[in-house]
Amino acid sequence: MPAQNPLFPAFLKLENLHVLLVGGGNVGLEKLTAILRSSPETAVTIVSFSFLPELREVAARHHRIRLVERGWEETDLDAADIVFAATDDPALHRRIKTAARARRLLVNVADTPDLCDFYLSSVVQKGQLKVAISTNGKSPTVAKRVRAMLEETLPEELDEVLQQMTVIRGRLAGDFAAKVKSLNAVTAELAGGKAYESPATKRWRRVATGALLTAGTLLATRLFRRPE
Repeated sequence: MPAQNPLFPAFLKLENLHVLLVGGGNVGLEKLTAILRSSPETAVTIVSFSFLPELREVAARHHRIRLVERGWEETDLDAADIVFAATDDPALHRRIKTAARARRLLVNVADTPDLCDFYLSSVVQKGQLKVAISTNGKSPTVAKRVRAMLEETLPEELDEVLQQMTVIRGRLAGDFAAKVKSLNAVTAELAGGKAYESPATKRWRRVATGALLTAGTLLATRLFRRPE
Protein backbone atom coordinates (compact mmCIF):
# COMPACT_ATOMS: atom_id res chain seq x y z
CA MET A 1 0.00 0.00 0.00
CA PRO A 2 1.47 3.42 -0.96
CA ALA A 3 2.38 5.85 1.80
CA GLN A 4 -0.41 8.24 2.76
CA ASN A 5 -0.21 11.99 3.22
CA PRO A 6 -0.28 12.37 7.05
CA LEU A 7 -0.95 16.11 7.10
CA PHE A 8 -4.07 17.26 8.94
CA PRO A 9 -6.10 19.68 6.81
CA ALA A 10 -7.51 22.74 8.58
CA PHE A 11 -8.77 26.18 7.61
CA LEU A 12 -7.63 28.90 10.03
CA LYS A 13 -9.49 32.10 10.85
CA LEU A 14 -6.22 33.93 10.45
CA GLU A 15 -7.81 37.34 10.94
CA ASN A 16 -8.30 36.33 14.60
CA LEU A 17 -4.58 35.59 15.03
CA HIS A 18 -1.41 37.69 14.97
CA VAL A 19 1.20 36.63 12.43
CA LEU A 20 4.92 37.28 12.75
CA LEU A 21 6.75 37.24 9.42
CA VAL A 22 10.55 37.43 9.54
CA GLY A 23 11.98 38.50 6.18
CA GLY A 24 11.30 41.43 3.89
CA GLY A 25 12.71 40.08 0.63
CA ASN A 26 11.25 38.06 -2.22
CA VAL A 27 10.36 35.07 -0.05
CA GLY A 28 8.80 37.31 2.57
CA LEU A 29 6.74 39.01 -0.12
CA GLU A 30 5.64 35.61 -1.42
CA LYS A 31 4.49 34.52 2.07
CA LEU A 32 2.75 37.83 2.72
CA THR A 33 0.93 37.63 -0.62
CA ALA A 34 -0.27 34.11 0.16
CA ILE A 35 -1.54 35.19 3.58
CA LEU A 36 -3.41 38.23 2.30
CA ARG A 37 -4.86 36.42 -0.72
CA SER A 38 -6.90 34.19 1.59
CA SER A 39 -7.15 36.36 4.72
CA PRO A 40 -6.78 40.05 3.82
CA GLU A 41 -7.73 41.26 7.31
CA THR A 42 -4.89 39.41 9.06
CA ALA A 43 -2.65 41.37 11.43
CA VAL A 44 0.95 40.82 10.32
CA THR A 45 4.15 42.15 11.89
CA ILE A 46 7.09 41.92 9.49
CA VAL A 47 10.62 42.13 10.89
CA SER A 48 13.58 42.68 8.56
CA PHE A 49 16.71 44.77 8.11
CA SER A 50 15.27 45.96 4.79
CA PHE A 51 12.08 45.66 2.74
CA LEU A 52 11.44 45.31 -0.97
CA PRO A 53 9.60 48.30 -2.44
CA GLU A 54 6.87 45.91 -3.61
CA LEU A 55 6.41 44.65 -0.06
CA ARG A 56 6.19 48.22 1.25
CA GLU A 57 3.50 48.91 -1.34
CA VAL A 58 1.47 45.91 -0.20
CA ALA A 59 1.87 46.96 3.45
CA ALA A 60 0.67 50.48 2.64
CA ARG A 61 -2.61 49.05 1.34
CA HIS A 62 -3.33 47.01 4.50
CA HIS A 63 -3.77 48.87 7.77
CA ARG A 64 -3.09 45.75 9.89
CA ILE A 65 0.44 45.25 8.56
CA ARG A 66 3.31 46.66 10.64
CA LEU A 67 6.90 46.90 9.37
CA VAL A 68 9.74 46.70 11.90
CA GLU A 69 13.07 47.62 10.29
CA ARG A 70 15.69 45.73 12.33
CA GLY A 71 16.90 42.20 12.96
CA TRP A 72 14.75 39.53 14.58
CA GLU A 73 14.65 39.40 18.36
CA GLU A 74 13.21 36.62 20.48
CA THR A 75 10.81 39.07 22.12
CA ASP A 76 9.12 39.44 18.71
CA LEU A 77 7.44 36.14 19.54
CA ASP A 78 5.68 37.61 22.57
CA ALA A 79 2.70 38.89 20.59
CA ALA A 80 2.72 36.19 17.90
CA ASP A 81 0.28 33.34 17.42
CA ILE A 82 1.90 31.90 14.32
CA VAL A 83 5.32 32.47 12.73
CA PHE A 84 6.74 32.54 9.20
CA ALA A 85 10.55 32.50 8.78
CA ALA A 86 11.36 33.74 5.28
CA THR A 87 14.95 34.93 5.10
CA ASP A 88 18.08 33.61 3.38
CA ASP A 89 19.72 32.75 6.73
CA PRO A 90 19.33 29.05 7.69
CA ALA A 91 20.99 29.59 11.08
CA LEU A 92 18.49 32.33 11.93
CA HIS A 93 15.66 30.05 10.88
CA ARG A 94 16.84 27.37 13.29
CA ARG A 95 17.01 29.89 16.14
CA ILE A 96 13.49 31.08 15.35
CA LYS A 97 12.23 27.51 15.24
CA THR A 98 13.83 26.62 18.59
CA ALA A 99 12.48 29.73 20.31
CA ALA A 100 9.02 29.28 18.81
CA ARG A 101 8.82 25.63 19.84
CA ALA A 102 9.66 26.57 23.43
CA ARG A 103 6.62 28.86 23.32
CA ARG A 104 4.43 26.25 21.55
CA LEU A 105 4.07 28.44 18.46
CA LEU A 106 3.55 26.96 15.01
CA VAL A 107 6.24 27.84 12.47
CA ASN A 108 6.55 27.73 8.71
CA VAL A 109 10.18 27.88 7.56
CA ALA A 110 10.77 28.74 3.90
CA ASP A 111 12.30 25.93 1.83
CA THR A 112 13.02 23.79 4.92
CA PRO A 113 10.25 21.16 5.30
CA ASP A 114 11.95 19.50 8.28
CA LEU A 115 11.60 22.68 10.34
CA CYS A 116 7.97 23.31 9.35
CA ASP A 117 4.98 22.65 11.56
CA PHE A 118 2.70 23.36 8.61
CA TYR A 119 2.88 24.02 4.88
CA LEU A 120 1.07 26.51 2.69
CA SER A 121 -1.12 24.75 0.16
CA SER A 122 -2.12 25.56 -3.39
CA VAL A 123 -5.60 27.06 -3.20
CA VAL A 124 -8.55 27.19 -5.59
CA GLN A 125 -11.30 29.64 -4.66
CA LYS A 126 -14.72 30.15 -6.21
CA GLY A 127 -16.52 32.60 -3.96
CA GLN A 128 -17.19 30.85 -0.67
CA LEU A 129 -15.84 27.54 -1.97
CA LYS A 130 -12.17 27.04 -1.18
CA VAL A 131 -10.16 23.93 -2.08
CA ALA A 132 -6.68 23.42 -0.63
CA ILE A 133 -4.23 21.04 -2.35
CA SER A 134 -1.29 19.36 -0.65
CA THR A 135 1.38 16.98 -1.94
CA ASN A 136 3.04 16.81 1.51
CA GLY A 137 5.86 18.94 0.15
CA LYS A 138 6.75 16.32 -2.48
CA SER A 139 5.96 18.33 -5.58
CA PRO A 140 4.77 21.96 -5.63
CA THR A 141 4.63 21.67 -9.43
CA VAL A 142 2.00 18.93 -9.25
CA ALA A 143 -0.01 20.95 -6.74
CA LYS A 144 0.06 23.98 -9.06
CA ARG A 145 -1.04 21.85 -12.04
CA VAL A 146 -3.95 20.39 -10.07
CA ARG A 147 -4.90 23.90 -8.95
CA ALA A 148 -4.87 25.16 -12.53
CA MET A 149 -7.03 22.23 -13.66
CA LEU A 150 -9.60 22.84 -10.91
CA GLU A 151 -9.67 26.59 -11.54
CA GLU A 152 -10.51 25.89 -15.18
CA THR A 153 -13.01 23.11 -14.45
CA LEU A 154 -15.01 24.45 -11.50
CA PRO A 155 -17.59 27.01 -12.71
CA GLU A 156 -17.95 30.45 -11.12
CA GLU A 157 -21.65 29.65 -10.57
CA LEU A 158 -20.68 27.28 -7.74
CA ASP A 159 -20.80 30.22 -5.34
CA GLU A 160 -24.45 30.83 -6.27
CA VAL A 161 -25.18 27.15 -5.67
CA LEU A 162 -23.62 27.41 -2.20
CA GLN A 163 -25.73 30.45 -1.34
CA GLN A 164 -28.92 28.67 -2.41
CA MET A 165 -27.99 25.52 -0.51
CA THR A 166 -27.57 27.62 2.64
CA VAL A 167 -31.14 28.90 2.24
CA ILE A 168 -32.47 25.40 1.58
CA ARG A 169 -30.69 23.96 4.60
CA GLY A 170 -32.18 26.66 6.82
CA ARG A 171 -35.70 25.79 5.68
CA LEU A 172 -35.45 22.03 6.15
CA ALA A 173 -37.31 20.52 9.07
CA GLY A 174 -36.62 17.34 11.04
CA ASP A 175 -33.61 15.87 12.75
CA PHE A 176 -30.06 15.70 11.37
CA ALA A 177 -30.65 12.42 9.50
CA ALA A 178 -33.78 13.80 7.82
CA LYS A 179 -31.95 16.97 6.77
CA VAL A 180 -29.08 14.97 5.31
CA LYS A 181 -31.55 12.83 3.35
CA SER A 182 -33.29 15.92 2.00
CA LEU A 183 -30.01 17.59 1.06
CA ASN A 184 -28.91 14.40 -0.71
CA ALA A 185 -32.13 14.54 -2.71
CA VAL A 186 -31.57 18.21 -3.55
CA THR A 187 -28.07 17.53 -4.90
CA ALA A 188 -28.87 14.21 -6.59
CA GLU A 189 -29.56 15.84 -9.95
CA LEU A 190 -26.08 17.41 -9.93
CA ALA A 191 -24.66 13.87 -9.85
CA GLY A 192 -27.03 12.57 -12.51
CA GLY A 193 -29.63 11.22 -10.10
CA LYS A 194 -33.29 11.99 -9.54
CA ALA A 195 -33.98 15.65 -8.80
CA TYR A 196 -35.34 16.82 -5.46
CA GLU A 197 -39.08 17.14 -5.03
CA SER A 198 -40.66 18.38 -1.84
CA PRO A 199 -43.57 16.36 -0.34
CA ALA A 200 -46.04 19.13 -1.26
CA THR A 201 -44.79 19.25 -4.85
CA LYS A 202 -44.93 15.46 -5.10
CA ARG A 203 -48.54 15.41 -3.82
CA TRP A 204 -49.74 18.04 -6.26
CA ARG A 205 -47.88 16.34 -9.11
CA ARG A 206 -49.84 13.15 -8.40
CA VAL A 207 -53.12 15.11 -8.29
CA ALA A 208 -52.34 16.87 -11.56
CA THR A 209 -51.29 13.64 -13.25
CA GLY A 210 -54.48 11.90 -12.12
CA ALA A 211 -56.61 14.78 -13.36
CA LEU A 212 -54.90 14.74 -16.75
CA LEU A 213 -55.37 11.00 -17.08
CA THR A 214 -59.07 11.29 -16.16
CA ALA A 215 -59.61 14.13 -18.65
CA GLY A 216 -57.77 12.17 -21.34
CA THR A 217 -59.90 9.11 -20.74
CA LEU A 218 -63.18 11.09 -20.97
CA LEU A 219 -62.00 12.80 -24.14
CA ALA A 220 -61.02 9.50 -25.74
CA THR A 221 -64.38 7.99 -24.79
CA ARG A 222 -66.28 10.79 -26.49
CA LEU A 223 -64.14 10.73 -29.61
CA PHE A 224 -64.39 7.02 -30.17
CA ARG A 225 -67.99 6.51 -29.01
CA ARG A 226 -70.17 5.24 -31.81
CA PRO A 227 -73.05 7.51 -32.77
CA GLU A 228 -76.50 6.19 -31.70
